[in-house]
Amino acid sequence: MKDSLLVLSKYSRLGASSRLRTLQYRRWLEDAGFAVEYSALFDDHYLQGLYSGEKTHADLIGYYRKRISRLRQTPLPGLIWVEKEALPWLPWMFERALLPASVPIVSDYDDAVFHRYDRHRFAPVCWLLGRKIDRVMKSSQLVTAGNAYLADRARKAVAVHVEVVPTVVDLSTYSVRFRSFSNTAVRVGWIGTPNTWNAFGKTLHTQINDTLAAHGAQFCAVGAELEAGRVGNLEIVAWSEDTEVDAIQKMDIGVMPLPDTAWARGKCGYKLIQYMACGLPVVASPVGVNKEIVEHGVNGFIAESDEEWRSAIETLLSDADLRRRMGAAGRKKVEDSYSLQVWGPRVAQMLRRVADESRKA
Repeated sequence: MKDSLLVLSKYSRLGASSRLRTLQYRRWLEDAGFAVEYSALFDDHYLQGLYSGEKTHADLIGYYRKRISRLRQTPLPGLIWVEKEALPWLPWMFERALLPASVPIVSDYDDAVFHRYDRHRFAPVCWLLGRKIDRVMKSSQLVTAGNAYLADRARKAVAVHVEVVPTVVDLSTYSVRFRSFSNTAVRVGWIGTPNTWNAFGKTLHTQINDTLAAHGAQFCAVGAELEAGRVGNLEIVAWSEDTEVDAIQKMDIGVMPLPDTAWARGKCGYKLIQYMACGLPVVASPVGVNKEIVEHGVNGFIAESDEEWRSAIETLLSDADLRRRMGAAGRKKVEDSYSLQVWGPRVAQMLRRVADESRKA
């Protein structure tokens, strides 16, 4: 008989963090002997409203009621895997009261969600919620963290066991498609959400625009807005799960700008992994895990100052052979270290050990 595993994801498939950190592991979890149930806090409708600015507080009440109702159901699962926290913005005492004490918990983090609380501009939030995520981590039998920065926080919270699990891609979905460089404009590409485009991507486009113009190159921003469009050398491509790989394959260079902030240091570099999986050379800010993913001069360039960004883009725009070599090196790194084929069995066995050890206790 299979062990029941309740996965408390934050989002449904439209949410990248949930899709990549929990949902894509179903096959391996089932192979490891789990009967898996996914229960999302927020559905696709909520995320669509979030991106368009149309969400309402009334919606939130309904989502929280549904989550609380699920936590009170019987029979109890054999294991709970929670993405970040079960009830965002509510104190740990409420969450602890609802999570069954007899069921082991695994918690997963792919960004520095704790800084949403402990660095909040309002002191009461810091006082009430500043240590909440630390308490979730400490109460978990296993914490999976997307990078060393997040894992260090879990260790400082005295978590029982901590494992670094990168955010990975499915190699059966991502493939290399080399474009013809002779008769098409070179495309520098970025992928993200409207929020991250406004925060980071738009500034980079302005910063390198003269370099792009000098080479007749284009800038492709996937997911920057909900609707597709074009202004000058900037092409906005609407994001969808079904078309994102094809959109990346139509790029020649992938970029990931980030400011050096505590929040950004918690990012897991997934954009870079997507680009590299499609055989693209990359240019990235030297922030957090980016410095581990990008081997400067091998699979791409690290760029910090405006001049370094322009120089890196200039070099890659000017040399198609270099783009190919760096892209091939990046693809190899993803195959070896950042693929679902490598990490699927590993993650499933991590959860399997927690379930087995809990049964023995």
